[in-house]
Amino acid sequence: MSCSQCRRTGDFPESGFFHIRTDHPVLVQSLINLFNENGLEVILTGNVASARYINLTELKEFMIKSLETFNKLAVESYYCSVTSSMEEMSVFTPWISFQNFYERVKHIDLYDIIQQQLFTTHSQPIVSLQSEEIFGYEFLLRPSTEEFEFKPFELFQFAERAGLQALLDGNARMTSIRNSAGAVSPGVKRFINFLPSSIYDPKHCLATTFKAAAEAGVDPNDLVFEVVETEEIADINHLKSILQAYQERGMKVALDDLGAGHSTISVLKELKPDYVKIDRKIISFCDEDASKENMIQKIVDVAKEIGAVVLAEGIERKEEADIALRCGVELAQGYYFGRPVPTKSLAAAVR
Repeated sequence: MSCSQCRRTGDFPESGFFHIRTDHPVLVQSLINLFNENGLEVILTGNVASARYINLTELKEFMIKSLETFNKLAVESYYCSVTSSMEEMSVFTPWISFQNFYERVKHIDLYDIIQQQLFTTHSQPIVSLQSEEIFGYEFLLRPSTEEFEFKPFELFQFAERAGLQALLDGNARMTSIRNSAGAVSPGVKRFINFLPSSIYDPKHCLATTFKAAAEAGVDPNDLVFEVVETEEIADINHLKSILQAYQERGMKVALDDLGAGHSTISVLKELKPDYVKIDRKIISFCDEDASKENMIQKIVDVAKEIGAVVLAEGIERKEEADIALRCGVELAQGYYFGRPVPTKSLAAAVR
C-alpha cells in the first residue's frame, strides 16, 4: 500500500484519453488489436497504448470488452490512467491496476461519492445499562443528501475493489470526528469505526486522524476507535501496533462483533482493548437461548480479566437488556434505546 491510496485521485473527465501500459511487448500488440477492433485510433508511446473516448459510457464499454478478451494474467499486467488531453501525459501520471480502473469506471457514481466526500454521519446512542443514561454515540457513515444515496456496506465493498479503501476509511474517520465536535458534549464518548487493512503504517497513516481531532478541539480521551471485523485478522501484531498508536495518543480502542466468529477469546486476551462489543447475533433473543447467555457471560468474564468494558449491541427488546445486565454487561446499544439520527440534530441539545 502506498501513500497515494490515501489521497484524492481526481474526477474522470467526461471525455478525454485513456491509457493502458504494460511491460510485455506481446500484450502491447494485443491492446492495439483490441483498440482497432473497436474502431479506436491508437496512439502508441513506447509501452503505452492510448485512445480518445467521447464519453464515459464508451470508456466503460471498452473496459468491459477488454475483460472479456484478455485472460487473468494479461489483465494483471496492465496499468491504466486517464487524462483530459494527450499533453497531460508525463512521467508523473498516476497509474492504477486495470481491475481498480475498471471498477471506478463501472461504478462512477460510487467513485464520485468517495472522491467528493458526499457523505455525512448519523449517530446512535450508547447507554449505561444500569442507569440508561447516555454514555456515548457510535458514528455511522450515511449519504449527505438523497441525491447521492448509497448503502455504507456496499460503498466500502466497492472501495476495496477499486483501491479506494484507505481514502474512504480515513475520510470517514475524520468526518466523524469533525461532526462530533459541535454535536456531542465533552466527556461523552464518540465510537468511530476503522478498517485495519487501510492502515499500513500506524504512526504515518493515522497522522491525519490525530490532526483532525486536534483541529476540532476534541479531547482524545473521548474518542473510541472500533476495529470493524468484516475481515479476518490476518496479522495480529500489525493490528496490535495500530491499537497501541491510538492508545499512545490518549484515545481508546474497541473490538467489534465479539462472538461473531472473527474474534475469539484468545484474540481478546492478546489485543487487550479498552472496550469489547458483543455481536448482535449473540444478543438477539439471548433470553431464549442458554448458549448465547453463556457466551455473553464468558466474554464478560474475560473482559474483566483484562480490564475492558463490555458493550452489547443490537439490543431491541427489554428481555435482551435484562440478560445482558444480569451477565455484568455495562453498556448497551440498539433500537431499544435509540435509533441512529443525523449527527447535526444532536447539536441543539448541546447548545
